[in-house]
Amino acid sequence: MADQKHILMVAVQKPVEALRMASGLTLLDDAVAIATWGRLPESADVAEQMEALAFAEVPVVELDPASDAMAALARQILDHDVVYCV
Repeated sequence: MADQKHILMVAVQKPVEALRMASGLTLLDDAVAIATWGRLPESADVAEQMEALAFAEVPVVELDPASDAMAALARQILDHDVVYCV
């Protein structure tokens, strides 16, 4: 059995797609986390994916570009084995 990987999905340009992809990654036995660059849009698609992610207990962190978001994102990248930016 392989070691569990820690996967970070960074939602930048296509946040709904990033959430959908992260939901799919929860089917693996790997740990998934999400970092969003700014606030997520308010839509039914986002709400649907967030519900699935909450059920899977996936942590979602909203990074505020007006603050020290780049440093926070860098720390998260270093803490994960695989990083996807969507």
